[in-house]
Amino acid sequence: MSCMNQLSTEKRAAVVAALVEGNSLRGTARLTGVARMTVEKLLRELGTACAEYHDATVRNLKCQRIQCDEIWSFVGAKARNVPEAKKGVWGDCWTWTALDPDSKLIVAYRVGARSQQMAYDFMLDVADRLAQRVQLTTDGFPLYLNAVDYAFGVDVDFAMLEKTFGALPVGKSAAVRYSPAKITGVRATTITGDPDRKHVSTSHVERQNLTMRMHMRRFTRLTNAFSKKTEMHAHSVALHFMYYNFCKIHQTLRVTPAMEAGLASGPWEIAQLVVLLDAPAAAVATA
Repeated sequence: MSCMNQLSTEKRAAVVAALVEGNSLRGTARLTGVARMTVEKLLRELGTACAEYHDATVRNLKCQRIQCDEIWSFVGAKARNVPEAKKGVWGDCWTWTALDPDSKLIVAYRVGARSQQMAYDFMLDVADRLAQRVQLTTDGFPLYLNAVDYAFGVDVDFAMLEKTFGALPVGKSAAVRYSPAKITGVRATTITGDPDRKHVSTSHVERQNLTMRMHMRRFTRLTNAFSKKTEMHAHSVALHFMYYNFCKIHQTLRVTPAMEAGLASGPWEIAQLVVLLDAPAAAVATA
Protein backbone atom coordinates (compact mmCIF):
# COMPACT_ATOMS: atom_id res chain seq x y z
CA MET A 1 0.00 0.00 0.00
CA SER A 2 1.13 3.54 -0.80
CA CYS A 3 1.36 6.52 1.55
CA MET A 4 0.06 9.99 0.68
CA ASN A 5 3.45 11.73 0.56
CA GLN A 6 4.74 9.03 -1.80
CA LEU A 7 1.91 9.17 -4.31
CA SER A 8 2.73 10.35 -7.81
CA THR A 9 0.38 12.65 -9.70
CA GLU A 10 -0.67 9.66 -11.82
CA LYS A 11 -1.54 7.59 -8.74
CA ARG A 12 -3.44 10.48 -7.18
CA ALA A 13 -5.35 10.90 -10.44
CA ALA A 14 -6.20 7.18 -10.40
CA VAL A 15 -7.58 7.52 -6.86
CA VAL A 16 -9.67 10.56 -7.82
CA ALA A 17 -10.93 8.84 -11.00
CA ALA A 18 -12.19 5.95 -8.89
CA LEU A 19 -13.87 8.26 -6.37
CA VAL A 20 -15.71 10.39 -8.93
CA GLU A 21 -17.09 7.27 -10.62
CA GLY A 22 -18.91 6.27 -7.47
CA ASN A 23 -16.48 3.99 -5.66
CA SER A 24 -16.31 3.95 -1.88
CA LEU A 25 -13.10 4.70 0.03
CA ARG A 26 -12.44 1.01 0.60
CA GLY A 27 -13.34 0.13 -2.99
CA THR A 28 -10.97 2.82 -4.25
CA ALA A 29 -8.22 1.49 -1.98
CA ARG A 30 -8.69 -2.02 -3.40
CA LEU A 31 -8.74 -0.79 -7.01
CA THR A 32 -5.68 1.45 -6.74
CA GLY A 33 -3.55 -0.29 -4.14
CA VAL A 34 -3.49 2.87 -2.01
CA ALA A 35 -4.10 2.64 1.74
CA ARG A 36 -7.66 3.51 2.75
CA MET A 37 -6.53 6.23 5.17
CA THR A 38 -4.43 7.72 2.39
CA VAL A 39 -7.48 7.77 0.13
CA GLU A 40 -9.44 9.49 2.91
CA LYS A 41 -6.69 12.09 3.43
CA LEU A 42 -6.59 12.78 -0.31
CA LEU A 43 -10.37 13.23 -0.41
CA ARG A 44 -10.28 15.57 2.58
CA GLU A 45 -7.53 17.77 1.12
CA LEU A 46 -8.81 17.76 -2.45
CA GLY A 47 -12.40 18.36 -1.34
CA THR A 48 -11.25 21.46 0.52
CA ALA A 49 -9.30 22.68 -2.52
CA CYS A 50 -12.27 22.05 -4.84
CA ALA A 51 -14.64 24.00 -2.57
CA GLU A 52 -12.21 26.92 -2.47
CA TYR A 53 -11.76 26.91 -6.24
CA HIS A 54 -15.50 26.79 -6.85
CA ASP A 55 -16.07 29.63 -4.42
CA ALA A 56 -13.45 31.84 -6.09
CA THR A 57 -14.16 30.98 -9.74
CA VAL A 58 -17.87 30.26 -10.25
CA ARG A 59 -18.90 33.91 -10.11
CA ASN A 60 -20.17 36.78 -12.30
CA LEU A 61 -22.37 34.29 -14.14
CA LYS A 62 -24.62 35.49 -16.94
CA CYS A 63 -27.33 32.91 -16.33
CA GLN A 64 -30.89 33.56 -17.45
CA ARG A 65 -32.57 30.84 -15.40
CA ILE A 66 -31.80 28.99 -12.17
CA GLN A 67 -33.46 25.88 -10.73
CA CYS A 68 -33.03 24.93 -7.06
CA ASP A 69 -33.66 21.75 -5.12
CA GLU A 70 -32.53 19.80 -2.05
CA ILE A 71 -31.54 16.12 -2.01
CA TRP A 72 -31.72 13.99 1.12
CA SER A 73 -29.03 11.71 2.52
CA PHE A 74 -27.87 10.88 6.03
CA VAL A 75 -24.70 10.69 8.10
CA GLY A 76 -24.19 7.81 10.53
CA ALA A 77 -27.87 6.90 10.77
CA LYS A 78 -31.27 8.13 9.67
CA ALA A 79 -32.76 10.68 12.04
CA ARG A 80 -35.16 8.22 13.65
CA ASN A 81 -32.34 5.76 14.42
CA VAL A 82 -29.71 8.12 15.86
CA PRO A 83 -28.60 6.99 19.34
CA GLU A 84 -28.71 9.55 22.13
CA ALA A 85 -24.91 9.88 22.21
CA LYS A 86 -24.79 10.85 18.54
CA LYS A 87 -27.64 13.35 18.39
CA GLY A 88 -26.47 16.55 16.78
CA VAL A 89 -23.65 14.70 15.02
CA TRP A 90 -25.47 12.01 13.02
CA GLY A 91 -28.78 12.20 11.22
CA ASP A 92 -30.40 13.55 8.07
CA CYS A 93 -28.20 15.64 5.81
CA TRP A 94 -29.40 17.74 2.87
CA THR A 95 -27.49 18.97 -0.17
CA TRP A 96 -28.94 22.18 -1.60
CA THR A 97 -28.17 22.75 -5.27
CA ALA A 98 -28.70 25.58 -7.75
CA LEU A 99 -28.35 24.67 -11.43
CA ASP A 100 -28.37 26.68 -14.65
CA PRO A 101 -30.58 24.57 -16.98
CA ASP A 102 -28.97 26.09 -20.10
CA SER A 103 -25.29 25.43 -19.33
CA LYS A 104 -26.07 22.64 -16.78
CA LEU A 105 -23.59 24.36 -14.45
CA ILE A 106 -23.95 23.83 -10.71
CA VAL A 107 -23.92 27.46 -9.62
CA ALA A 108 -23.98 26.92 -5.86
CA TYR A 109 -24.38 24.16 -3.30
CA ARG A 110 -24.61 23.77 0.45
CA VAL A 111 -24.46 20.70 2.70
CA GLY A 112 -26.29 20.71 6.01
CA ALA A 113 -29.69 20.91 7.64
CA ARG A 114 -32.98 21.62 5.91
CA SER A 115 -33.43 24.77 7.99
CA GLN A 116 -34.35 28.41 7.48
CA GLN A 117 -30.78 29.52 8.24
CA MET A 118 -29.41 27.14 5.63
CA ALA A 119 -31.99 28.42 3.13
CA TYR A 120 -30.84 32.00 3.80
CA ASP A 121 -27.15 31.11 3.42
CA PHE A 122 -27.79 29.12 0.26
CA MET A 123 -29.85 31.79 -1.47
CA LEU A 124 -27.41 34.56 -0.53
CA ASP A 125 -24.65 32.49 -2.11
CA VAL A 126 -26.70 31.96 -5.29
CA ALA A 127 -27.50 35.67 -5.60
CA ASP A 128 -23.86 36.64 -5.02
CA ARG A 129 -22.68 34.55 -7.99
CA LEU A 130 -25.03 36.05 -10.58
CA ALA A 131 -24.26 39.03 -12.81
CA GLN A 132 -27.83 39.81 -13.85
CA ARG A 133 -31.50 39.31 -13.03
CA VAL A 134 -32.62 35.71 -13.45
CA GLN A 135 -35.76 33.61 -13.48
CA LEU A 136 -35.66 31.37 -10.42
CA THR A 137 -37.73 28.22 -9.89
CA THR A 138 -37.89 26.15 -6.71
CA ASP A 139 -40.18 23.41 -5.50
CA GLY A 140 -42.91 24.19 -3.00
CA PHE A 141 -40.67 23.98 0.08
CA PRO A 142 -41.91 26.99 2.11
CA LEU A 143 -38.51 28.03 3.52
CA TYR A 144 -37.57 29.28 0.06
CA LEU A 145 -40.10 32.12 0.30
CA ASN A 146 -38.32 34.20 2.94
CA ALA A 147 -34.87 33.12 1.79
CA VAL A 148 -35.37 34.29 -1.81
CA ASP A 149 -36.90 37.55 -0.64
CA TYR A 150 -33.97 38.08 1.76
CA ALA A 151 -31.32 37.37 -0.89
CA PHE A 152 -32.86 38.93 -4.03
CA GLY A 153 -35.55 41.33 -2.89
CA VAL A 154 -37.59 42.28 -5.96
CA ASP A 155 -34.66 41.79 -8.35
CA VAL A 156 -35.74 38.30 -9.46
CA ASP A 157 -38.51 36.57 -11.40
CA PHE A 158 -39.39 33.86 -8.92
CA ALA A 159 -41.90 31.03 -9.22
CA MET A 160 -42.57 27.92 -7.17
CA LEU A 161 -43.55 24.60 -8.73
CA GLU A 162 -45.72 22.67 -6.31
CA LYS A 163 -46.38 18.99 -6.93
CA THR A 164 -49.14 17.00 -5.29
CA PHE A 165 -48.88 13.27 -4.80
CA GLY A 166 -51.38 10.48 -4.43
CA ALA A 167 -51.47 7.98 -1.58
CA LEU A 168 -48.42 5.81 -1.08
CA PRO A 169 -48.72 2.28 -2.51
CA VAL A 170 -49.97 -0.28 -0.01
CA GLY A 171 -48.58 -3.79 0.22
CA LYS A 172 -45.66 -5.90 1.43
CA SER A 173 -43.97 -6.75 -1.86
CA ALA A 174 -40.64 -5.13 -2.78
CA ALA A 175 -42.22 -3.57 -5.86
CA VAL A 176 -44.75 -1.80 -3.66
CA ARG A 177 -42.36 -0.89 -0.80
CA TYR A 178 -39.89 0.92 -3.04
CA SER A 179 -42.32 2.52 -5.47
CA PRO A 180 -42.78 6.28 -5.03
CA ALA A 181 -46.17 7.92 -4.83
CA LYS A 182 -47.56 9.06 -8.17
CA ILE A 183 -47.74 12.74 -9.03
CA THR A 184 -51.39 13.75 -9.29
CA GLY A 185 -50.98 17.44 -10.05
CA VAL A 186 -48.52 20.28 -10.66
CA ARG A 187 -49.16 23.96 -9.94
CA ALA A 188 -46.89 26.87 -10.89
CA THR A 189 -47.23 29.91 -8.64
CA THR A 190 -45.66 33.29 -9.38
CA ILE A 191 -44.10 34.76 -6.22
CA THR A 192 -42.06 37.75 -7.43
CA GLY A 193 -41.63 39.54 -10.75
CA ASP A 194 -42.82 38.15 -14.08
CA PRO A 195 -41.45 34.63 -14.67
CA ASP A 196 -42.01 33.05 -18.07
CA ARG A 197 -44.38 30.17 -17.28
CA LYS A 198 -42.94 27.92 -19.99
CA HIS A 199 -39.63 27.98 -18.10
CA VAL A 200 -41.11 27.34 -14.64
CA SER A 201 -39.51 23.94 -14.13
CA THR A 202 -37.29 21.97 -11.76
CA SER A 203 -36.76 19.05 -14.16
CA HIS A 204 -33.08 19.69 -14.81
CA VAL A 205 -32.06 20.10 -11.18
CA GLU A 206 -34.09 17.01 -10.23
CA ARG A 207 -32.25 15.04 -12.93
CA GLN A 208 -29.03 16.25 -11.33
CA ASN A 209 -30.13 14.44 -8.17
CA LEU A 210 -29.86 11.16 -10.08
CA THR A 211 -26.37 12.08 -11.28
CA MET A 212 -25.35 12.73 -7.69
CA ARG A 213 -26.67 9.36 -6.50
CA MET A 214 -24.88 7.57 -9.35
CA HIS A 215 -21.51 9.31 -8.91
CA MET A 216 -21.31 9.50 -5.11
CA ARG A 217 -21.38 6.22 -3.27
CA ARG A 218 -22.49 8.02 -0.10
CA PHE A 219 -25.83 8.89 -1.73
CA THR A 220 -26.67 5.34 -2.88
CA ARG A 221 -29.89 4.10 -1.34
CA LEU A 222 -30.31 0.83 0.59
CA THR A 223 -26.60 0.17 1.12
CA ASN A 224 -24.12 0.59 3.98
CA ALA A 225 -22.09 3.11 1.96
CA PHE A 226 -23.54 6.14 3.75
CA SER A 227 -21.19 8.76 5.23
CA LYS A 228 -19.98 8.34 8.79
CA LYS A 229 -18.73 11.94 9.13
CA THR A 230 -20.41 15.13 7.90
CA GLU A 231 -16.99 16.55 7.03
CA MET A 232 -16.20 13.72 4.61
CA HIS A 233 -19.70 13.94 3.15
CA ALA A 234 -19.12 17.62 2.32
CA HIS A 235 -15.70 16.89 0.79
CA SER A 236 -17.22 14.22 -1.43
CA VAL A 237 -19.87 16.68 -2.63
CA ALA A 238 -17.25 19.36 -3.37
CA LEU A 239 -15.15 16.92 -5.41
CA HIS A 240 -18.20 15.68 -7.30
CA PHE A 241 -19.35 19.14 -8.34
CA MET A 242 -15.85 20.18 -9.38
CA TYR A 243 -15.59 17.07 -11.56
CA TYR A 244 -19.12 17.57 -12.90
CA ASN A 245 -18.62 21.25 -13.76
CA PHE A 246 -15.11 21.15 -15.18
CA CYS A 247 -14.27 17.58 -16.28
CA LYS A 248 -17.41 15.70 -17.31
CA ILE A 249 -18.60 16.22 -20.90
CA HIS A 250 -22.36 16.71 -20.85
CA GLN A 251 -24.01 14.43 -23.40
CA THR A 252 -26.43 17.02 -24.79
CA LEU A 253 -23.99 19.94 -24.76
CA ARG A 254 -20.91 18.00 -25.95
CA VAL A 255 -18.82 20.26 -23.70
CA THR A 256 -18.48 20.61 -19.94
CA PRO A 257 -20.87 22.89 -18.05
CA ALA A 258 -17.92 25.17 -17.20
CA MET A 259 -17.10 25.53 -20.90
CA GLU A 260 -20.71 26.30 -21.76
CA ALA A 261 -20.80 28.92 -19.00
CA GLY A 262 -17.55 30.53 -20.21
CA LEU A 263 -15.51 29.50 -17.16
CA ALA A 264 -13.10 27.19 -19.00
CA SER A 265 -11.72 26.94 -22.53
CA GLY A 266 -11.61 23.15 -22.57
CA PRO A 267 -12.43 20.08 -20.47
CA TRP A 268 -10.17 19.47 -17.49
CA GLU A 269 -8.29 16.22 -17.09
CA ILE A 270 -8.50 14.63 -13.67
CA ALA A 271 -4.79 15.38 -13.26
CA GLN A 272 -5.72 19.08 -13.32
CA LEU A 273 -8.00 18.52 -10.35
CA VAL A 274 -5.06 16.97 -8.52
CA VAL A 275 -2.97 20.09 -9.23
CA LEU A 276 -5.43 22.03 -7.04
CA LEU A 277 -3.84 20.29 -4.04
CA ASP A 278 -0.56 22.11 -4.49
CA ALA A 279 -0.96 25.11 -6.81
CA PRO A 280 -4.49 26.31 -7.66
CA ALA A 281 -3.05 29.00 -9.96
CA ALA A 282 -1.47 26.33 -12.13
CA ALA A 283 -4.83 24.68 -12.64
CA VAL A 284 -6.31 28.02 -13.68
CA ALA A 285 -3.53 28.51 -16.21
CA THR A 286 -4.25 25.16 -17.85
CA ALA A 287 -8.05 25.49 -17.87
